[in-house]
Amino acid sequence: MVKAIALFSGGLDSILAVEIIRRQNIEVTGLSFETPFFTAEKARDAADKINLPLLVENITADHLVMLKSPRYGYGKNMNPCIDCHTLMLKFAGRKMEETGADFIFTGEVLGQRPMSQGKQSLYIVAKNSGYADYILRPLSALLLEPIKAEREGKVDRSRLLAIQGRGRKTQMQLADEFGIKNYAPPAGGCLLTDATFTKRLRDLFSREEDRRIRDIELLKYGRHFRINDNCKIIVGRNKADNTALQTLVREEDLVLFMAGFPGPQVIVPYGGDESVRNIAAAFCVRYSDAPDDQEVKVICRKGNTSTTVITKAADREDCERWII
Repeated sequence: MVKAIALFSGGLDSILAVEIIRRQNIEVTGLSFETPFFTAEKARDAADKINLPLLVENITADHLVMLKSPRYGYGKNMNPCIDCHTLMLKFAGRKMEETGADFIFTGEVLGQRPMSQGKQSLYIVAKNSGYADYILRPLSALLLEPIKAEREGKVDRSRLLAIQGRGRKTQMQLADEFGIKNYAPPAGGCLLTDATFTKRLRDLFSREEDRRIRDIELLKYGRHFRINDNCKIIVGRNKADNTALQTLVREEDLVLFMAGFPGPQVIVPYGGDESVRNIAAAFCVRYSDAPDDQEVKVICRKGNTSTTVITKAADREDCERWII
């Protein structure tokens, strides 16, 4: 039986691509990826709904190397889409070889994304992956050159499609035809397209503080303040932030919280000197329910050691000046 590996995001296009290939009596296994910047949750949910076996690979180490110096640069923010797709297809090609599959396919549509899904971009990604003759795009295949599996008759090219552009009408009609319902909207889930997150990530990379994956995880939560080249303060915005930050705390971090008022979880990753501690305490008060003009107690904890700082709220101007 012919076998294929599907790069599977869980979006409608990747679901349609799977259904088109499975209707040719080809055994399909989905492959999705995880890094600190995107998860495979949508893929897992969609795979369950369509009964698709799904493999999930964590590619963080390789992705970070690529992200710091992408050959084809970034998109609007810090999204290296062409290099990222190339990396994913390299992993997919290796998985194809490991499992004895005959080809790889994706849900990409020619011209849907001008920068990363133009004909030239699709060609570059396939070529640089090292598996160009094994990568099929079923939704736009009739607009592209046949791959090896098509030439050998393992895939019936006449049953593939010629969709192109940003419109969704054809895909929605196919979803109705295939009985696909309750599919996820075509929204991106990559944090590298988020302006605030990527500003923080650039700040992290520029100071070579990314000592652990958790330093990237911290970027997802709270307000971030750059105090100096060696020190940053993170202030939780709400209960969810506070809970998430608590799970990411390490013994060497300085952690602060209010003694007598509701307030945020504050973290100084890897600690800081007394002046940094005092600034962090003032920030803790600023974003708490304590009166701005009243001195209050802030608990400061590092490892098993706790101290108390009595301080007023930080000036709003300082908060605005240091925020990332």
